[in-house]
Amino acid sequence: MHKKILFAGESWISYSRHIKGFDSFFTSRYEEGVAWIRAAIEKAGYQFDYVSNTYAAEKFPRTAEELAQYDAVFLSDIGSNTLLLTDQCFVQGQRGHNRMELLRDFVLGGGGLCMIGGYMSFSGIEAKARYGRTALAEVLPVKCLEIDDRVEAPQGFIPQVTDAAHPSVAGLTGEWPYLLGYNETVLRDGAKLVATIGKDPLIAAAEYGKGRSLVFTSDCSPHWGSPAFTAWDGYDRLWKNVTDWLTRA
Repeated sequence: MHKKILFAGESWISYSRHIKGFDSFFTSRYEEGVAWIRAAIEKAGYQFDYVSNTYAAEKFPRTAEELAQYDAVFLSDIGSNTLLLTDQCFVQGQRGHNRMELLRDFVLGGGGLCMIGGYMSFSGIEAKARYGRTALAEVLPVKCLEIDDRVEAPQGFIPQVTDAAHPSVAGLTGEWPYLLGYNETVLRDGAKLVATIGKDPLIAAAEYGKGRSLVFTSDCSPHWGSPAFTAWDGYDRLWKNVTDWLTRA
């Protein structure tokens, strides 16, 4: 039976105003950045369940029992507000489950967690992702900053592996492709620094309770995840390694 992965985030809606002389009109566009990592994880033999940012508030698991059907959860470019503020809470003013606490307990109980970087990961743009102020911070191998944590690198950064023995980077030899940015974080005591980008963690991993947690502070898709990165022959291997380690495959 295939192990099950839940992946949340990596979608956005763009809303534009077009002005043509006297006249103007609006258009909207829905986009996803999940295709590359989805293909890699499915190729590795896992069942991949996806919930986009658009639907996560209502469709992401709300109970420990619902989360328990998964072996690992990936959060990518999805702010903590999206998971905390359901219609039940924000619109109806009713009490419900705190998904940050549920995910923390999921890890402590033996689940795997991966947070991937983006404008709505870690602290995020204008510090709006705010994971450092949630219960999930207790099971992340890095500390989140209290400010906008983006490091934009249009010149490109080449990642450097610092712990080649860690399973998440097994078989990834030679120079990695460039990345165009990341979320700045601080390694937590007891966590393993696996790879760096610039002067900061790119991949860090740790075990909490019975579970495992790993971060990749850049992106799995454009723009930080450059075309060279998504086309890299090590891309599939990287995400297979990460998923295997999280699920103890």
